[in-house]
Amino acid sequence: QVQLVESGGGLVQAGGSLRLSCAASIPTSSNYSMAWFRQAPGKEREFVAVIFRNGINTYYGDSVQGRFTIFRDKTKNTKNLQMNSLEAEDTADYYCAASSTTYSSMRAYSSAAVYDYWGQGTQVTVSS
Repeated sequence: QVQLVESGGGLVQAGGSLRLSCAASIPTSSNYSMAWFRQAPGKEREFVAVIFRNGINTYYGDSVQGRFTIFRDKTKNTKNLQMNSLEAEDTADYYCAASSTTYSSMRAYSSAAVYDYWGQGTQVTVSS
């Protein structure tokens, strides 16, 4: 059982930056692909980004490509999401997720269904 805990959410002005962190209860670097999803009020959960188990390859959702960066902090065993140029549309609850299955297609990781474990979420509010 993997427990995931997100942190770093908060209130930020449009154009600003925020960094989210996801801490896992066990080392996940080589066994899990780690992703971020988000869900805004009244909307479906949306894929944001994933970093694969090699800790190097990444894949992003179209709406955040070029603005967000997912990366691994080896010293803290956390997976982080650096969010720049934030927009009001980025306002949502952000969730960390872990997948133990390997898929041949990067696109498969954009589906919430492939993830085995989820955190409780952290709220991000971007004021315009």
